[in-house]
Amino acid sequence: MTTKGFTVSHLRDGKFERGLRSYLEYRYLGIDKATEGRAVAWHLRAIPGAPFTGGEPHVHRTTFQMVYVLKGWIEFEYEEKGLVRLEAGTCVFQPPSIRHREIGHSDDLEILEIVMPADFKTETIASLVP
Repeated sequence: MTTKGFTVSHLRDGKFERGLRSYLEYRYLGIDKATEGRAVAWHLRAIPGAPFTGGEPHVHRTTFQMVYVLKGWIEFEYEEKGLVRLEAGTCVFQPPSIRHREIGHSDDLEILEIVMPADFKTETIASLVP
């Protein structure tokens, strides 16, 4: 029997890179390659002192998105839910295409995010109200 798609990503060997958001660093976990693009996962952390440039309402065209806060806090505003503060140990499932925006985060923020599919699209929208 062949085990297809097995991957391990150790923090000690990991490399954080700049990504979609200029105030966060991303450590890609290899899940996209292991699942042939069905899912992606990354460990994100705030860049201390980097100016927060988020806050624009947007949607992610996904089939699944989960955020787990490892350290610190992050606040989002979600359509029909309002302000939600996620703290260390908090997990949130963001339904596909839910309108949301980041309000702010702590300098020590670290999160784990898992999204399906790996090549999802992000679209800026006018407001949180449909």
